[in-house]
Amino acid sequence: MAKDLLFEIGTEEIPARFMPGALAQLAENAAKSLNEARIAYSELKTYGTPRRLALLVTNVAEMQADQVTRKKGPSAKVAFDAAGQPSKALEGFARSAGVAVADLVNEEGYLYAVVQETGKPVAELLPALLLQLVETQNFPKNMRWGNLDFKFVRPIHWLVALYGPDIVPISVAGITAGNVSKGHRILGSDRIEIASAAEYQAKMAANYVIVDQDERRELIRRQVEAIAVEQGGTATIDDELLEEVLYLVEYPTALCGSFEAKYLELPSEAIITPMREHQRYFPVFSKDGRLQPVFITVRNGGTEHLDNVRHGNERVLRARLADARFFFEEDRKHPLGDRVEKLKTIVFQEGLGTMYDKVQRLRKLSLLIGKMMGLDEAQLKEVDRAAELAKADLVTGMVCEFTELQGVMGREYAKLSGESDAVAEAIFEHYLPRFAGDILPQTPAGRAVAIADKIDNIVTTFSRGKIPTGSQDPYALRRQALGIVNIEIDGKLSLSTVHIVLAALDLVGIQDEEKRIHIITAMNEFFKQRLNVKNVLGDAGVRHDVIEAVLSAGNNNVYQVWLRANAIMTPAGMSAMEKAVEGFTRAANLAKKSESDSTAPGVAGESVAQIWQHAKELAAAESISLDEAMIRFVTLYRKQEADQVDGNLFEVAEEKALYAAYQSARKRIDALTAEHDYVGVLQVVAEISAPVDAFFSAVMVMVDDLSVRNNRLALLRAITGLTAGIVDLSKIVPAAKA
Repeated sequence: MAKDLLFEIGTEEIPARFMPGALAQLAENAAKSLNEARIAYSELKTYGTPRRLALLVTNVAEMQADQVTRKKGPSAKVAFDAAGQPSKALEGFARSAGVAVADLVNEEGYLYAVVQETGKPVAELLPALLLQLVETQNFPKNMRWGNLDFKFVRPIHWLVALYGPDIVPISVAGITAGNVSKGHRILGSDRIEIASAAEYQAKMAANYVIVDQDERRELIRRQVEAIAVEQGGTATIDDELLEEVLYLVEYPTALCGSFEAKYLELPSEAIITPMREHQRYFPVFSKDGRLQPVFITVRNGGTEHLDNVRHGNERVLRARLADARFFFEEDRKHPLGDRVEKLKTIVFQEGLGTMYDKVQRLRKLSLLIGKMMGLDEAQLKEVDRAAELAKADLVTGMVCEFTELQGVMGREYAKLSGESDAVAEAIFEHYLPRFAGDILPQTPAGRAVAIADKIDNIVTTFSRGKIPTGSQDPYALRRQALGIVNIEIDGKLSLSTVHIVLAALDLVGIQDEEKRIHIITAMNEFFKQRLNVKNVLGDAGVRHDVIEAVLSAGNNNVYQVWLRANAIMTPAGMSAMEKAVEGFTRAANLAKKSESDSTAPGVAGESVAQIWQHAKELAAAESISLDEAMIRFVTLYRKQEADQVDGNLFEVAEEKALYAAYQSARKRIDALTAEHDYVGVLQVVAEISAPVDAFFSAVMVMVDDLSVRNNRLALLRAITGLTAGIVDLSKIVPAAKA
């Protein structure tokens, strides 16, 4: 007969931000442990409040499932000696398997031990299983208490462990499990006897604890929305704030408070931020979107003495708003531009000067990016001014008091100082995106300064050797790199990452060639990962092999990588790619045999540092920009491969036909690439499949005549170079194997 299992860990108040992860971890570990122990059950659910983590598993079997295992032993050839007696190897295997030699089974030339393991009573297994759940629970921060070596998120005060009506004998940190829980700290009983898991939720609710977080979440949402309607407006229920409030209360009761209308003269964010970030209040807006002089908070308790609770919350908020008003009025006495000099008093990073120094780098880098974006002179002036003022609000009283308002107050103070709307908006936008799912910059100046700021942060941090490893990323560089990727894709910005990074290195004063190459290589890999499977391209549904193929062809231009990958993933692109791969593969396999004989620099097979070095040399020789040199380098590579083909050495018509097809394809591909028509490129390459097949049907490549052989190999290398810089077809898995 199946029984329900209840396991509750009672603690001091757990930080709200730890709870979602803790509950998910508890559910995952419990399911894994039960399955590994061969314990059948119907449903598993975790519950959480500020003072408890609970696990409820229904219909848990009373007996562990039996198990039959087969262990492979030595071969029959070595299992017995010439006299037919068991060898030492066989005897040792039988002992280790726990069976007699006579019970071993001979199958297909090997001896097997068939072990029948009878299941144990589940009641005997649960103490060790529950203890393991507690000991393996991980938290961002743990505590020790008393003289114990045991660590947990907060001191444990009680344990409830019930299997049916029976207490599971388990002790943790000096606390012995029983059937007694605790209710709400103020309103509930300090001793709640629980006879079975079935009555757990009802008994806790009777003692002002709603243990089901989903039920509690919806209750909070309904209460907040209802109060907002009573006030003639709507509440902004931020999911992150709701999740935090959820794990601050065991018995939620929402109530409405108010503040003086005079504070509405402040920028709305200056009011909402103290409400949301400091007090965990929900703001209320009128139907036309105007902030109202009321707030909604959630009490951990019932409806008793709500007026006292309301007045207390109003008093706290009034003090914060009074501070905000004071700082706002003081800050307005000086134009935002006058504060730039004060940035000399703020250190940016150790060894990298002040925030003022960063601003000077930011101006130059933003202008470079603006020019790469094709902005006109008027727009470039906006970019420069926005970059100059971007960090000025860091020395205002408002931002010093409420750091969450950086950028927000910069925008407000810029407008009040007479700056243009474009400059003011760019000051705010340059911090975007601030978190996963946040909005992206939409103005040209905002995009330019945002990319410049993040590139500078990454380059300067990399220059100090602070490259993120594993889960360690104290400067949030991964988020910033992903932000750059999303901004460029959203804004359809074709920018050279290497070009921008080189400029950033110059501005930081890093001229050592070895160090520059190291940083460029590291950043190339860093951005590649931000574009990879688990990020932008993967989230967009791009196939793994397609991701690898486009990234292997180069990821210097993020937006073009995006275009290439998504073009290939269209029905027309996939069809063309599959046909192109058919002709490409055979040519590429033979071409690889001659790569060591080629005098042309490679592309797909070389590191970004090597490609950069080639481009740098070309830029110096031709007196052109590095950005142009990198484009011309790929073209030069293609030309060098084609130049090695000598038409006078062709012996059969199929050679001539393939070379003619190549020359035609080369011209068409160059034109299509310029238009970013990557599907068209693949379609052209697909057309080569027929002359490639004809070539291999009529031509022996590896002939004795060295000149003819090398000429044919050069032709094949030229064919495989048609998609250089676009997609590396060698990375594509054929449809039948995908």
